[in-house]
Amino acid sequence: MADHRTFVIVGAGLAGAKAAETLREAGFSGRVVLLGSEAERPYERPPLSKGLLLGTAERDSAYVHDADFYPKHDIELHENTLVTGLDRGNRRVRLGDGEEIGYDKLLLATGATPRGLPIPGTGLAGVLHLRTLADSDRIAAALTAQTRLVVIGAGWIGLEIAAAARTRGAAVTVVETADLPLQAVLGDRLATVFADLHREHGVVFHFGARTRELRGTGRVSQVVLDDGTVLDADAVLIAVGAAPNTELAEEAGLRVDNGILVDHRLSTDDPDIFAAGDVANVDHRLLGARIRVEHWANALHSGPAAARAMLDQQVSYDRLPYFYTDQYDLGMEYAGWVPPGAATDVVIRGDLDRREFIAFWTVDGRVAAGMNVNIWDVNDAIQALVRAGLAGAVVDPARLSDPEVPLQELVA
Repeated sequence: MADHRTFVIVGAGLAGAKAAETLREAGFSGRVVLLGSEAERPYERPPLSKGLLLGTAERDSAYVHDADFYPKHDIELHENTLVTGLDRGNRRVRLGDGEEIGYDKLLLATGATPRGLPIPGTGLAGVLHLRTLADSDRIAAALTAQTRLVVIGAGWIGLEIAAAARTRGAAVTVVETADLPLQAVLGDRLATVFADLHREHGVVFHFGARTRELRGTGRVSQVVLDDGTVLDADAVLIAVGAAPNTELAEEAGLRVDNGILVDHRLSTDDPDIFAAGDVANVDHRLLGARIRVEHWANALHSGPAAARAMLDQQVSYDRLPYFYTDQYDLGMEYAGWVPPGAATDVVIRGDLDRREFIAFWTVDGRVAAGMNVNIWDVNDAIQALVRAGLAGAVVDPARLSDPEVPLQELVA
């Protein structure tokens, strides 16, 4: 029997593309419409600050699927298409050219947008952000051995681009309001590992510093800090976080609070509308809290979960937050979640000085998160420890820190 339903996906990033793929894999034979605002087919974002900037990855490697995947699977991919409104009453999406498309189920995978800075000069040429392939191309073109790059923000994106820039020979200065990079995420002891890593590669830091203005005639040439320090610059990267793209949801009257509010099935308060990826603020039953996760793995897994929920399958999205980074010769994976404001103890297994270690964050003796640095094939065991901790298991810190004790023995 023919399926005459139409499922519309707004947002053609990784989450949206994997949702469309999952619909077809699950046997949905109705109409699938995938709407993307960029003039690109869906791609993954990690290469934008890693392999593509370093020149170690081909551009085609960033795409989620080959170009013929979408027509082959009868997925209507609309590139360079802006969605300007939702009519929930009539279940229709409105496009920028005035066209309307009806839907039976709708997935919002609208992602996030880099935050700006409310200071003069951000409109000058040479002021960069990273979100899109086009942004990555602009940054790559700016990074030469003669470039003086100032990075505002010492989070993951800022540090990854700083590493890529130094690898390509650019002079790099990083401006950060905190006292260390990643301080709020990692704490002082582990944040120092990253500060030392970058200093060893020639990065200059200005900590506890705020940017007052950017100067230049047409093109940025100086960064002025609040204390009057002037930094010469050929390019400036603003990397101070991202804001979820919730405008469509807000205008349609959906519940929004730091993202689109969804339940454990990734369903909004409208039973025909779902959200996934960076924009979704999920009622995470395993963690017992609402969380919004911007990392690659969340898009990879939440898109398919939302697709299954759209098909009325049993879904409870309980993936642990996971992300990874590569900076110079340091590779890292992190899994888990530390409740905001929780008192934590940090247990180290391995050698901080050699940057070959696993760090565990424990709350009341239970493992809440773990980070493996230059040690591989252990993240599954770390995630098992986190899940055990969420179930109430307490771990002896002496055994947790002992490399001779297999991690798997600690899960029991």
